[in-house]
Amino acid sequence: MNDPEIRALLYPRLLGGVYVDELPTGRTRADVVHITEGFMHGYEVKGDGDTLQRVAAQLLYYGRAYDFVTFVVTEKHLPKLLPRLPAWVGVLVASAAGLHEHRPAGYNATVERAAVAGLLRLSEVKQYLMAGGLYHVSPLPRREVAKLLHTAHFIPLSGLARYVRERLIARLPQRLEARAERKAERQRVGAKRRQKRKPSAR
Repeated sequence: MNDPEIRALLYPRLLGGVYVDELPTGRTRADVVHITEGFMHGYEVKGDGDTLQRVAAQLLYYGRAYDFVTFVVTEKHLPKLLPRLPAWVGVLVASAAGLHEHRPAGYNATVERAAVAGLLRLSEVKQYLMAGGLYHVSPLPRREVAKLLHTAHFIPLSGLARYVRERLIARLPQRLEARAERKAERQRVGAKRRQKRKPSAR
């Protein structure tokens, strides 16, 4: 099975909230992130044609940002993948019969403020911090804001994470509009290519 086929099986399971494809997360992108008012769940999809070379990096960045993490894989990947995953990471196995749960995702206790804030635009993060009285963050670059969040234990993770979830959910209409525009553009390009391939009448 390939990536699109697996995602088609995954999407109906993501009830409540919104889901986002290819959300930048640290130095990688999470394939699918399910965002609700109460949690963020990152999913990494591994189809038959994918490798496991990036699993370590994906675990590192997802583990810093998401309350739950699940790998959605085909049967061929299980023997090599399972030894690489912490016990709290969930595993779903995709086949022609559908998705079955090899093990559920447990709550991730390693989430970090800076990584969660990194899911937003810098202006949004500064807006949150300034609303809490930290007006000096206004001119700071992202690196300095991240350093502040890493050390500022007086900023509750729960409040910051709630703000991040709210902002990401609020963007859904924009994402749907952009997705529709990209789809329309692909269709226009495809139509032009098909038109060019048509044999000229003689």
